[in-house]
Amino acid sequence: MRPDTSDYRAIFLSDIPMMDARAPVEFAKGAFPGVANLPLMNDAERQKVGTCYKQHGQKAALELGHRLVSGKVKDERMQAWAAFAEQHPNGYLYCFRGGLRSQIVQQWLREAGIDYPRVVGGYKAMRHFLLDTLDQAVAECDFVLVGGMTGTGKTEVLAQLDNSLDLEGLANHRGSSFGKRATPQPAQIDFENALAIRLLKYRAAGTQQFVIEDEARLVGRCSIPLPLFQGMQAYPLVWLEDSLEGRIERILKDYVIDLCAEFVSEFGDTGFAAFAERLQQSLVNIQKRLGGECYKRLALLMDQALAEQSRSGEVDLHRAWIEALLAEYYDPMYAYQRQSKAQRIEFSGPQGEVVEYLRQRASKRQA
Repeated sequence: MRPDTSDYRAIFLSDIPMMDARAPVEFAKGAFPGVANLPLMNDAERQKVGTCYKQHGQKAALELGHRLVSGKVKDERMQAWAAFAEQHPNGYLYCFRGGLRSQIVQQWLREAGIDYPRVVGGYKAMRHFLLDTLDQAVAECDFVLVGGMTGTGKTEVLAQLDNSLDLEGLANHRGSSFGKRATPQPAQIDFENALAIRLLKYRAAGTQQFVIEDEARLVGRCSIPLPLFQGMQAYPLVWLEDSLEGRIERILKDYVIDLCAEFVSEFGDTGFAAFAERLQQSLVNIQKRLGGECYKRLALLMDQALAEQSRSGEVDLHRAWIEALLAEYYDPMYAYQRQSKAQRIEFSGPQGEVVEYLRQRASKRQA
C-alpha cells in the first residue's frame, strides 16, 4: 500500500497521474495539466449538499451526500475511479483541500479492495506550491526578452532555444489583436499552473536563465502573472530584425494560411467561414485605433482577399492589407516601443544572429 503524499514537487516533475474528485464547475475554473476530473458529486449534487451544510450542519450534509451518491450513481462513479486506479497504479487522488471528498472516494475504493493514495492538502496546497514556484523563479533566475516588430518571428526564435518559455504557446494565443486561435484559450489558473510547472522542470534540470517574448500584460485573455510582468519592465532586451517582405510572408503564413487550416481542421465544412469571420472581427476590434478611413480601406482589401481565397484558394491578395496594417498601425507603435526601451537593448540583428547570441548568453550564464 502506497502512503498519501505531500511531495508536490515530485508529483509535477514526474507528471504523476492524478484523479480530481472536485465537481466539474470547480475543475473548469482551474486544474493541472493532464489531470482527470472524476468527481464524487456533480455540480447540482454539490450545490444541494452545500446548501444543506449551511442550513443544517455537517452531519446532515454528509447524510444527504450519501443519499445523492448511492445505488446506480455510486456504482457508475466507482467503476470510473477503479478504472483510473487500474490504468494508473502510480497515481493519486485529491479534492479541494484533501478533506472529506477525497477521503470518501479513498474509503469506498478501499472497501472495493483498491488501496489508492491521496494528495495531502489537495488542490489548494498544490496550487499554492506552484504559485510559490513561480515567485521563486522570478526572484532567483535571470530573464531576457526577445522583442521586435510584428512578424519578425519571435516565436521562431524561442522554438530554437533550450531555455525559452513560450508564453503565447501556453496561452494558446499569438498575443496580438489578430492572435486568437481556432481552439479556446486555457483558464487563467490553468495558464499559470502550466507556466509554473514548466519553470519547475527547467530549474530541476539546471536551467537558471530564461528567454521570453516581450509581451503586453494580457496574452489574449490570459494575464501574465504580476511578479513576472513587473520583472519584464526591467529585463534586458534582444531586438529581432527582418525585412518588410519577410515579415509580410511570415504573417501571411501564420495568420492566413495556417490559421485557416486550423479552422478547417477544427470545424470542417464551416471552417473557412469561421476563419473569415475571425479575421474580420480582429480588424473590427482595432477599428477605433485605426481611424474610420483607414479601417474601411483595410476592411475592403481584406474582404476582397477572403473572397478570392474562398473562390480559388489563392492567398496573394492578403498581402495588401497585411502590408498596410504593418505600415500604418503596428510599425509606428513598435518603433515607439523600441525607442522607449532603447537603454535595455543589449543586442539586435536578424534571426540567426539573435539565436546564436542568446545561446552564447545562456552558456556563459551556465558556466
